[in-house]
Amino acid sequence: MTQNKNPDLTLDDVKHVAALARIQVAESELETIRTQLSDVLEIFAALQDVDTTNVEPTGHVNSVNSVMREDEPSPSLTQEQVLANAPQEYESFFRIKPVLD
Repeated sequence: MTQNKNPDLTLDDVKHVAALARIQVAESELETIRTQLSDVLEIFAALQDVDTTNVEPTGHVNSVNSVMREDEPSPSLTQEQVLANAPQEYESFFRIKPVLD
């Protein structure tokens, strides 16, 4: 793989990606990371050129079955029933200790 094949990727692009990922990158690492990211983009570009027209899916694309039950409405508890188990109640709401001071 030749380095710098993707000249459009700049050091500012690397800084922007690092900021989005919320990682700190030293100035001395920027060029190395730019080269590595360019190599990754080159690999993805090569993958886009692969003809997969006659390739069968290798996963469970056609046989996905949900293990979850159907989401059907059902009667809910009344406010009084819910609050019956509350350690403390205040004006028809749960009363809890303050989380933030």
